[in-house]
Amino acid sequence: VQLQASGGGLVQPGGSLRLSCAASGNIFSINVMDWYRQAPGKERELVAGIRSTGNTVYADSVQGRFTISRDNGKNTVYLQLNSLKPEDTAVYYCKVISRGGTYWGRGTQVTVSS
Repeated sequence: VQLQASGGGLVQPGGSLRLSCAASGNIFSINVMDWYRQAPGKERELVAGIRSTGNTVYADSVQGRFTISRDNGKNTVYLQLNSLKPEDTAVYYCKVISRGGTYWGRGTQVTVSS
């Protein structure tokens, strides 16, 4: 099973990015798809999550600015990042929990700077 994350980059404060994470390989019955992030010197934290039911959760720091969604047919989870702030700078990781196990992607760098 592989998780391929993409969409990161350098953006100015107030800008937007869209992250994608596609799961491939022998993966089935995906229940949870989450995005985490880790800034330098800080612990990895949950940013947003979406369940197979469509229920979503968000960290307070991103509520109203970030939107998580998923395409079950493509085994892909997305994270729309709007109104970005310098404190959003981090490596963003996707995590998938399926019937077969829990898998992490390698991460994609998001840098918010003027």
